[in-house]
Amino acid sequence: MSHPQKPAGSGQPTYEKKTGSNRKIIIGGIAIIAALAIFGGAFLLGQMTRGAVDPRGSGTGKVDPNGTLTVGLTLEPTNLDIRKTAGVALDQVLIDNVYQGLVGLTSDLSIQPVLAESYEVSEDSLTYTFTLNDGVTFHSGAALTAEDVAWSLNETRTNADFKANADLADIASVTAPDGSTVVVMLSQPNAQLLWLLAGRAGLIYEQAATIDYATATNGTGPYTLGTWKQGDSVTLTRVDSYWGDAATLKSVVFRYIKDGNAALNAALSGDIDVHTAVLPNLLSQYEGQENFTLVNAEGTDVFTLAYNSGRAPFDDPRVREAFSQAIDEDALIAAIENTGKPLGSPITSLEPGYVDLTSVNGYNPENAKKLLAEAGQENLTVTLTLSNSYDTDVPELLVSQLADVGVKLTLNQVEFPKWIEDVYTNKDYDLSFVDHAEARDFSNYANPDYYFNYTNPEVTALYEKSLRADGPEREDQLLQEAATLVAKDAPAKWLYNWTPTSAINNRVTGFPRAGTNSRINLAGVTVTE
Repeated sequence: MSHPQKPAGSGQPTYEKKTGSNRKIIIGGIAIIAALAIFGGAFLLGQMTRGAVDPRGSGTGKVDPNGTLTVGLTLEPTNLDIRKTAGVALDQVLIDNVYQGLVGLTSDLSIQPVLAESYEVSEDSLTYTFTLNDGVTFHSGAALTAEDVAWSLNETRTNADFKANADLADIASVTAPDGSTVVVMLSQPNAQLLWLLAGRAGLIYEQAATIDYATATNGTGPYTLGTWKQGDSVTLTRVDSYWGDAATLKSVVFRYIKDGNAALNAALSGDIDVHTAVLPNLLSQYEGQENFTLVNAEGTDVFTLAYNSGRAPFDDPRVREAFSQAIDEDALIAAIENTGKPLGSPITSLEPGYVDLTSVNGYNPENAKKLLAEAGQENLTVTLTLSNSYDTDVPELLVSQLADVGVKLTLNQVEFPKWIEDVYTNKDYDLSFVDHAEARDFSNYANPDYYFNYTNPEVTALYEKSLRADGPEREDQLLQEAATLVAKDAPAKWLYNWTPTSAINNRVTGFPRAGTNSRINLAGVTVTE
């Protein structure tokens, strides 16, 4: 989850599974939009989704080798333990920058070696052999060992408290046969394994570390934790002894500003260099501001109205369908200044399994009334729980649209930690409004234990088959079938695929141009003096 689309091209990237080195490898066949367009005075980088960087940059003048970058974000993490704490607020700041894995993601979502120098995959797709880079060290000063890697992955796959635990369920063993080699053995093929290892599930920790992960960090990345001022900011500082390419900034300050107007004022006054996820109604305030460039891009953010299928009235599919058909997506997108695209399922056009399902449970308020009457749920009153970090323009529009079919919707705004506790953990809610920013998260709909309380054994079976698929075309087909079933079942209404806008000061070069709601890779980012 995160704070507050054009169909993909027909070509499929090359599917390679034999060996890996410093070349791009995609497991799973991601459909990528390859166009680079000019849109609304900003660069639309449809191809770039995570850690994407405009290679030209926008900064002018002399690069400051000891510069500080200040980035305005919305959601602050509740603690720093990326192993056990849900939500992408930690992924945004810590993955790539502080913590790393054997592999990572390039700007076009392909896999690249990071802590691993190279890797090989066996013919039967059950054995992955990684060769580690030399000279890697943790921020503690200890050298990275193959034993650290094996221990880290084994901890994640066997510890149910780790949020990425389920991602590694197909791993049978992880061993370190020598000082530079790690072997991962699977119980069955998993087409997404490398993708999963490029995220939380694959992060590597020092086995001998004794830190409190809730308040401290110890990774292998180019930056380490400087300070965390709770309620205000997280500061990362450069690791001068970093084993890879040196960090290009001395420090980075992530300031947490919940109020959109306050973030705007901070940017215009020079207090922050980058204003991420600018509220749509504030975009016009940047017009004529020569010091800023507005960047709007494709991404995998899906603003989701989740129904609690585990309790009445949403345990009745007729009620879920009625709510979905009562919502006019075009009006919602217009309300956010057209910074979103219609979406009929949880899979965006940048991910495997995308198919246009916008006609399924599409806007039909008259039929919505009939469905509610059939279900005996006329004059229904329900509560929508959302984080108070979100702007309420869209939720208030939902109140109005549902009132048109006889539903009284009450908004319950809470602090984000409260949302995590009530909705995500305890599943104590009617409806939820949240941005699901993570890419390739369709597994949520195949997991009966997820906070949606949605169960469809056929969806789960199709998803499981997609993980064992022999090549991207078959995976894509299976996920499309599963997505079609989910769209019909309506466990949620996918309001829009958000294409958020960032305002970037022209003194900044190389800041990620897309996907910043889920991951901000600071590699190559510079500021001028």
